[in-house]
Amino acid sequence: MISAQSGRWGDLLPRLISALVMVAVALVAIWVGGLVFGLVIALCCGGMVWELSQMLAPRRFGAAVLLGVVTAVTVFFAGFLPMVLGLAVLVLPVALGWAMMLPAAKLRFALFAIWIVLAGFSFIWLRTGLGAGWLIWLAVVVVATDVAGYFAGKTFGGPKFWPRISPKKTWSGTSAGWGAAALVGAGAAPFFGLGFGLVIAAVAVSMASQAGDIAESALKRQTGVKDSSGLIPGHGGLLDRFDGMLGAAAMFLFLFIFLG
Repeated sequence: MISAQSGRWGDLLPRLISALVMVAVALVAIWVGGLVFGLVIALCCGGMVWELSQMLAPRRFGAAVLLGVVTAVTVFFAGFLPMVLGLAVLVLPVALGWAMMLPAAKLRFALFAIWIVLAGFSFIWLRTGLGAGWLIWLAVVVVATDVAGYFAGKTFGGPKFWPRISPKKTWSGTSAGWGAAALVGAGAAPFFGLGFGLVIAAVAVSMASQAGDIAESALKRQTGVKDSSGLIPGHGGLLDRFDGMLGAAAMFLFLFIFLG
């Protein structure tokens, strides 16, 4: 029994340590803003494209490094350009990857690379345009979703949410994530001068973050890998850790642009 429990929670310590480090770096970067925040986001995007390239073309390490570097540089500079020009610049790493990938991997690379660079651009734009408060709220919603889902799934188990794509994700963990996000939305509403609408927005962002996780899980199953890389102890790679944040950023932008 003890051995089983130890196995079930065996990855908890490295996950907690890595999570604390990532949260500390993220909070400092968000608070400082400017070039520091842009650099952190750009490096994360470059790392994720490097992982993506390695998953799709594991024998082409040099190409993966080149695409990661080009992505990081592009996202960094695009984030401080006028929006239309910045979005145009983001085409560069996507086009370069399309040219370098084998035909069977071109479409998957393009779809995920577009998702990554747009999310990176969005984060820099959100920090510059809306300030630190909303970005911290977005991060807390995603972290609460992930933590609640992890503990509820490990504790209660139960039916799988989508076993063919994400065999570890359960309905108990998924719904716990929605509940945690709703609590974050309710707790933050008074600080932003908003009402129940922020609770609904938080749940929508939570669902989008889980959709990002499922999309990355599908990619890993298609490419036959367990983790996108081993960069983060207890979490796998950057894509494993921030796939939910990519989905959340997209949903937040949708809500902000179309609903205000």
